[in-house]
Amino acid sequence: MTVQQSDPRGLTADQAALSLAEHGPNTNPAPRPPSPWRRVLMQLRDPMILLLIAAAALTASLRDLTDLTVILVVVVLNTTVGVVQEIRAEHALTALNRMAAPHATVRRGGRATVVPAAEVVPEDVVLLQAGDIVPADLQLFDAVRLQADESALTGESVPVEKSASEELYAGTVVTRGRGSGVVTRTGPDSALGKIAALLSGQRPRATPLQRRLAGLSRVLSIAAVVLSAIVAVAGLVRGLPLPNMIVTAVSLTVAAVPESLPAVVTLALAIGAHRMAQRAAVVRRLPAVETLGAVTVVATDKTGTLTEGIMHAERLWTESGSAQATGSGYNPAGRLVGSPPLDQFAPGATSPARELASSVGAQSALSSADGGVAVRRLLRDVALCNDAALRPPTDDDPVWRPIGDPTEAALLTLAQRGGVDHLELTTACPRLHELPFDSVRKRMTTVHEQPGRDDLLVIGKGAPEVMLTPDVTPYGDIDRAKGVAAELSEAGYRVLAVADKIVTPDAPRTEDALHLVGLVAITDPVRHNAADVVASFRNAGVDLLLITGDAPGTALAVADRIGVHDGEVVTGADIDDGRDPTTGRVFARIRPEQKLDIVRAWQANGHVVAMTGDGVNDAPALRRADIGVAMGKGGTEVARQAADLVLTDDDLGTVEAAIEEGRRIYTNIRTFLRYALSGGLAEILVMLLGPLLGFAVPLLPGQILWINMLTHGLPGVAIGAEPADPDAMRKPPRSPQEQILGAGLWRRIAWSGSLIGAVTLAAAYWVHRTGGPWQTMTYLVLGLSQLGVALALRRPGPARRLRHRTAGVRRFRFLDAAVAGALLLQVLPVFFDPLRDLLDLQPLAAHQLLVAVTVALIPALAILVRRRIAAAQAVNWR
Repeated sequence: MTVQQSDPRGLTADQAALSLAEHGPNTNPAPRPPSPWRRVLMQLRDPMILLLIAAAALTASLRDLTDLTVILVVVVLNTTVGVVQEIRAEHALTALNRMAAPHATVRRGGRATVVPAAEVVPEDVVLLQAGDIVPADLQLFDAVRLQADESALTGESVPVEKSASEELYAGTVVTRGRGSGVVTRTGPDSALGKIAALLSGQRPRATPLQRRLAGLSRVLSIAAVVLSAIVAVAGLVRGLPLPNMIVTAVSLTVAAVPESLPAVVTLALAIGAHRMAQRAAVVRRLPAVETLGAVTVVATDKTGTLTEGIMHAERLWTESGSAQATGSGYNPAGRLVGSPPLDQFAPGATSPARELASSVGAQSALSSADGGVAVRRLLRDVALCNDAALRPPTDDDPVWRPIGDPTEAALLTLAQRGGVDHLELTTACPRLHELPFDSVRKRMTTVHEQPGRDDLLVIGKGAPEVMLTPDVTPYGDIDRAKGVAAELSEAGYRVLAVADKIVTPDAPRTEDALHLVGLVAITDPVRHNAADVVASFRNAGVDLLLITGDAPGTALAVADRIGVHDGEVVTGADIDDGRDPTTGRVFARIRPEQKLDIVRAWQANGHVVAMTGDGVNDAPALRRADIGVAMGKGGTEVARQAADLVLTDDDLGTVEAAIEEGRRIYTNIRTFLRYALSGGLAEILVMLLGPLLGFAVPLLPGQILWINMLTHGLPGVAIGAEPADPDAMRKPPRSPQEQILGAGLWRRIAWSGSLIGAVTLAAAYWVHRTGGPWQTMTYLVLGLSQLGVALALRRPGPARRLRHRTAGVRRFRFLDAAVAGALLLQVLPVFFDPLRDLLDLQPLAAHQLLVAVTVALIPALAILVRRRIAAAQAVNWR
């Protein structure tokens, strides 16, 4: 298919701004946020809050103003906290959605530039290539083997061929080829926008973790109701009034169940996602935050992840000479040096492009003995058989950037370092036809006119095993080229073979019978932190799989540098022959679709797999993986939209940080469960066993609710925001089959809850024997001991210097402030007459108060001792 030459220059920046103001952003209708009253009503629908409302109605009918006041205060505070948490979570996720928004390549003022898809406007010229998601409805004027997946709109599973003058619709995926088009409709007016309008009212589903915890809450609620009913019946047997026992039972049920758990989980996930975004990992799906903590295998590509992602075409070889390029990055500044002397190959040192094209073109079917001519021919071919472009520095970004495939940009940089002006050359030798590169063919072919000549130039480049075969490239010293390619590959280079031929205009434009031009060796330096990241994964019990499309020698060279030690390499051919992918850690010559086989095999072995990818063919594997990780810089839009996590820095070290964050969140949720359920169990034990010690009603409903409000309020939320355990990445991941209360957590809950209940009953019994205010003692010890447990469960951290440089003082945290505030409000009713009367408490003597504080510290101290012993055992084990 021919390329249309009358390519529009696109809008200017001013025209685009005016159009954006006129038509609005290119975004789909978003659901309207709930009104404040609707948010409040949604909070009041919680079963525990409904129980409290029923209790309030009952106490109002009994004219029990004290309990009615306390219940209403608890309802108002719980509802307020719930609404605030919901709004905070929505704001955090909205910010993340903005960061994860798709981008589009448009031509503005004649120059290709990348803009957020929301800024695409009608009449914009959009440039598309394989892997892009079409940002708006557009009319094609250029299409080269263009194929689009329209299943998102039509349900048709087979990609559709597209040609110039046809329409492409927003939301469809370019699966092959490239093209350009003019935007006709954006936002709500686009085909995707009209469908989105129909879906805008749908509410998001709860995450899997939230659903599991909701099930746990239901089980706990039933257990709490049964136990509270037992307390109520026991009270009735002792002759206590029925209304009072009903209110007591309801209050105890509410206190025993961590009704704030769903809100705490949602906020913890949202905060975790926000923290990841600050560390260059944008979460696209909230459940991924928690799932990251269970990852046992990370399958990662080499290029741009373990390596810098800045491709450098460093060496080239021809039959009659070789050269090495100087320079850094994609900056064309540099030169070629080699044998024979190539000093003339520097920017500005060559003849004009038209002369270069014609003089070298005449010899393209010959293996020239002139090393300089051979190198010039190779530079010409890699510049013409190329779809990339280089973006010069700007005021906002003073670095040369690639536009398009980084490998092709590296070849373009190499040509310009050899003095080839890409723009002049492509003008002198316009492209007539092409067969774009794809991962299956592993080659690319282009056909060009030649200045002043009737015949055409056919150029092919690709993997050596594809190009260096007798049927594709029969002309040239192929055996020698294979040996050089193998040496370069073993040295860690990615090698491309280049060949060309001259054909008459009426000859079949086939990809065979080419003449060898030479080889180009491309390197991508290993990231400075790659070895450290691999070591961290190993310490954390996470296996790293290195997957690349490069040759086995290249894969092993990189594996050795970063510390991935494996006896042999598994190749794509091995997988085709039925080899089990779980038998290797290093994979070479892997086709993108084979990544899906690797992911499935490891998942079948019980692993939780995180998978990195950047191409359109990686999308199935990214979706199949438990955590799909896309490259935000060099990846395609399809890969980003298919992933759960997008790395804005393309650094595998960011995955390590994300796994640590996932472990932090899951650990904090379990810590909150231990804290909340221990307190609930203690309250039930006090109410069940207290009467056996002579306490008719150990706690009044208002006292129970006051304790619950203080202990499950801000301290519970603060536990969800605790920092990561310093040893989090030195422990193996949790089992994917582990239950939320598994790994001994329910035993620790039973132990700590029983201890809190025991010290509370012991202190109350002592005061009761001396004729003191035993109910006030029960209230105070029960509340203080729970707050002490919150501090005992505080995450350990290194000593830090404060601003005034006091050494060895731990950094003050949100949990400290929350516990301090709750502690003040727990003690205040004992001394403040209005609150004391409201809760029906009595003053305590100084020695009684001292005993209460001392006894309340026992559970916290016991937990600290056990944690120290466990930590020492862990150190000895390591």
